[in-house]
Amino acid sequence: MPIASSLPPTFVPPGAGPILHAFGETVIMHLDSAATGGALNLWTEITPPGGGPPAHYHEREDECFVVQEGRVAFLSGGEWHEVGPGAIVFMPRKHIHAFKNVRETPSRMLLSTTPGGFDKFFARCDEEFKTAAAPDMERILRISAEHGIHFVNT
Repeated sequence: MPIASSLPPTFVPPGAGPILHAFGETVIMHLDSAATGGALNLWTEITPPGGGPPAHYHEREDECFVVQEGRVAFLSGGEWHEVGPGAIVFMPRKHIHAFKNVRETPSRMLLSTTPGGFDKFFARCDEEFKTAAAPDMERILRISAEHGIHFVNT
């Protein structure tokens, strides 16, 4: 007989979830750590033309990308790999990577990290990017490091 989880099932209607803004990205967080008991996060990320994070790695999370719209180039192993709608990219923790939207229209991806916790990082960054002046990038780097995310020069 299966053992019941203490978590209830979660049903998320299309487009639902808190909308966060950081690093020029729009993040729609569909499943946060609370909903999954910390197992994973799932969100839609909309990236403007030319946008995307600098090279970085995660100490704690594996990351999976599903490109839904646009064309996105991914940095892995020092080389860029361009993919389009339907492509799936997996970046294991501690692997240096980046991505950028290479088209003239916004790209859209479904992202998942395991375990959860990335939602808390995005929420803290969202608060920093909401400040009236430009965000304090030293503070962003500290927040990133506290969440095991490290930016690197490639």
